[in-house]
Amino acid sequence: MPSTQITTPYAALLLRLSLGAILLAHGAWLKLGVFGLAGTMGYFGSIGYPPIFGALVAFGETAAGLALIAGVLVRPAALLALPIMLGATAAHAGNGWLFTAPNGGWEFPAFLTAALLVQAGLGAGAHALDLGRLLGGNRTARAA
Repeated sequence: MPSTQITTPYAALLLRLSLGAILLAHGAWLKLGVFGLAGTMGYFGSIGYPPIFGALVAFGETAAGLALIAGVLVRPAALLALPIMLGATAAHAGNGWLFTAPNGGWEFPAFLTAALLVQAGLGAGAHALDLGRLLGGNRTARAA
């Protein structure tokens, strides 16, 4: 059986890429592309939120998705996406449990909330961009 020191970075990578793809698809493709920014803002207004929240969510999901996929600022990106997922869970709470319920159920955003918390705990994992190294920092020297 492989050691968790070997498998954990790759498990974190798989989670990071999966969450990044979902957030990017919901932010850029669905909210900005399919519905458009005006449509997204109008929808948020129609369910009782300030319409500007639609823009914040669309751009927030897109930015968090890109950060997760690239492996940049993964913990902050995961934590900053939490309010979006908590809001989505609350917005769908009255619809019922499963995605087949009218207007979608709350299980998917609740799961994404939990997955973002796990990602924040695990960190970036394998194959992430290291901003410290990219910006010329030396981790070994700082750690000493």
